[in-house]
Amino acid sequence: MDDKLHDACGVFGVYLDDPERDAAPLVYYGLLALQHRGQESAGIAVMKNLNIDMRKGMGLVTEVFNPEVLDQLKGSAAVGHVRYSTAGSSTIENAQPFVSRFKLGSIAVAHNGTLTNADVVRELLEDSGIGFTASSDSEVIVNLIAKNYRKGLEKALTDTIKFIKGSYALAVLTGEALVGARDPNGIRPLCLGRLSGKAGLSSEAGDGWILSSESCAIDAVGAEFIRNIEPGELVIITHNEVTSFTFSEKTRRAVCSFEYVYFARPDSIIDTIDVYGSRRRAGEILGRESAVAADLVIGVPDSGLPAAIGYGKTTGTPFGLGIVKSRYVARTFIAPDQGKREKAVSVKHNVIKSEVRDKRVVLVDDSIVRGTTSRRLVTILKDAGAREVHIRVCSPPVRCPCYFGIDTPHRKDLISNGTSIGELCASLGADSLAFISVEGLLESLEATAEKSYCLGCFTGEYPIPVSGDQERR
Repeated sequence: MDDKLHDACGVFGVYLDDPERDAAPLVYYGLLALQHRGQESAGIAVMKNLNIDMRKGMGLVTEVFNPEVLDQLKGSAAVGHVRYSTAGSSTIENAQPFVSRFKLGSIAVAHNGTLTNADVVRELLEDSGIGFTASSDSEVIVNLIAKNYRKGLEKALTDTIKFIKGSYALAVLTGEALVGARDPNGIRPLCLGRLSGKAGLSSEAGDGWILSSESCAIDAVGAEFIRNIEPGELVIITHNEVTSFTFSEKTRRAVCSFEYVYFARPDSIIDTIDVYGSRRRAGEILGRESAVAADLVIGVPDSGLPAAIGYGKTTGTPFGLGIVKSRYVARTFIAPDQGKREKAVSVKHNVIKSEVRDKRVVLVDDSIVRGTTSRRLVTILKDAGAREVHIRVCSPPVRCPCYFGIDTPHRKDLISNGTSIGELCASLGADSLAFISVEGLLESLEATAEKSYCLGCFTGEYPIPVSGDQERR
């Protein structure tokens, strides 16, 4: 509901070699590191003696879990989830992980992404007598795996994955293993880490393995980042080994470009690309493409700061802070109407007046979605004495909805859709406005024929076919 796109969620899984150790505390800290990926709900499921115990609730990780709750979650393997809803409403029923208990065992699934054929699969499962308790497309996955489990773990997983379409990064917990899977296009990220039991939080957990949406969470628990899970790859972690195989034919890699623009933490590495480095390169390219005479360049905290540094380096414009962001303001995406969103924005950012007074200021942001934040920032900068405010954006105009795990406003609410740059600039009250080109963004991501990206929200060209009249759920 606010002026940024929101990722669907983050997943984190732990498998410890020592069955007497508890994985839940590590998952808790991993989810804290992934909190930026979802703030609506959080959950942890643990496996012990082939039984799954789970706790989940609405709110931030620290609101759902405390030491007493964590102490009740006993088990050497666990998966966790933080959620921001795209498919399914924001209710406790849709909070993850999803758990299925059946005759052959129990499984828990944490899913980041969106299935494009969820309605079809749900209907087929309902026709076969399987019931659903939630509206989330992620429950489709856990029910499919449970339905196929009599074929064995590996066959159940591969049959499920071949049946679903769309974007997914999965952490699946069974009585046998911790499993990770990534969709054939690699739209959503997933990576593998190793616990050595030698440092930080891992010293209490011993040796083991980790699956995580981002490498920053692996770092946070004192583990070693090993590698990214490849698109179309299935990884099965057991006490004895880590096995991996490819479950799909080679297809075009199409990692979500917005992971680098905004979603991911700057200290993460996604598919060998350093997120901070990509943002700084985007700023450098933006400066090369659309330099303007100015006295100061500032970034919109937080994801606009690396790009502002890069822009200043290329153009020779001094970099300053300029804008301070309050980290204790209520999350603006819950504001139910535009007026309340604008009030939330007004207390979320403040200007360091002495830094901008009487100066020509370049304001660098990661994206413009509805325009609420940009319009307000131009106003408060000029009220603080800035002579000119020039907006530079290190992503192309967002003109199209996303169907693969990003909460995108409807097309009519995207301010760049059907609006010229000049009209948009006037609407925001800026002295000039420029976006990085699609080619410039790809250059910042070091794109090649083998390393390509999903640009659907910018170009309307999607790596997976979607219905022309499909609504954002």
